[in-house]
Amino acid sequence: MERYKAVCLDLDGTVYKGIEPIPEAVTFIDRLQKQGVEPYFITNNSSMTREQIREKLLSFHIQADPGRIMTSAIAAAKYCAEHFAGGTVMMIGERGLEEALELEGIQLTGKHPDVVVMGIDRQISYAKLAEACLALRQGAHFIATNSDRAFPTERGLVPGNGSFVALMESASGKKPLFVGKPEPSMLRLIQQDQQYEKEEMIMIGDNYDTDIMAGIRFGIDTAHVAGGVTSPQEVQRKDNLPTYRFDTLLDWFKA
Repeated sequence: MERYKAVCLDLDGTVYKGIEPIPEAVTFIDRLQKQGVEPYFITNNSSMTREQIREKLLSFHIQADPGRIMTSAIAAAKYCAEHFAGGTVMMIGERGLEEALELEGIQLTGKHPDVVVMGIDRQISYAKLAEACLALRQGAHFIATNSDRAFPTERGLVPGNGSFVALMESASGKKPLFVGKPEPSMLRLIQQDQQYEKEEMIMIGDNYDTDIMAGIRFGIDTAHVAGGVTSPQEVQRKDNLPTYRFDTLLDWFKA
C-alpha cells in the first residue's frame, strides 16, 4: 500500500453518511496522515464549496487541505471554461456549483444560455426545470455534474442529481454530458495537477457504479468499501472486480 501517493476517497457513504461520520474512516484518515499521506477527497455532490466540505470534515475531526478536495462542480466548471470559453451558463444547483463557475470566470444567466449546467438543487422548482427545459430545446448544450440517482444519508438513500437529470432529459429530449464519476474527469484533473503516474493512484468508494467504475475507466487501482450504496454481494457479481474489497477502511492496513 505504500506505493500509493494519491489515495482518492469518496465522501458520501465512504467517509460519512449525511451528518454522521463513519468511525473507521475517521481512524483510517488519521492513520494515513500520521504516515505522511494526505488523501484526496472526491465527491459527486456539487452542492458544497471546498471550504464547506473542509469545515464539515473538520467537524468530524478530519483535517483536509482544500486543495485536495475535488467536486463534480469544479470539474463541470473547468469543462465549461475549456470548451465554452466566453459562453453563458444557466445553472441549476447550489452554492458549490455557483462558486466553481464564478471562479472560472463564467457568466451566469437566466435566459438564452449557451450551456445548461445541472447539479443537485434541494430548492428545485417547476419554474427552474421549465426554464432549463426551454433553453435546451432552443439549442443550449447540456452538462450534468453527475448521474447519481440516489445518495446515502444518515436516514438512508435519497434522490440524487441523476434523478432530476433523467426528468430533464425526458422533458427536453436532450442527453447530458456527465463530468462526475463514473467519468474519470476528477481523477484526470488530480493526475494532471501533480503529475502522478497511474500506478501511484487508487480510488476508494462504496458505490461500484460511480466510484469503482471511475477508477477502472481511468486505469488505476480501486478499492470497494462495504456499508454504502453497493453491497459486497452485488460487487461480487460484477464483470470487472475492484482491486481490493474491504469490509471497512481499516482493512487497508491488513492488505
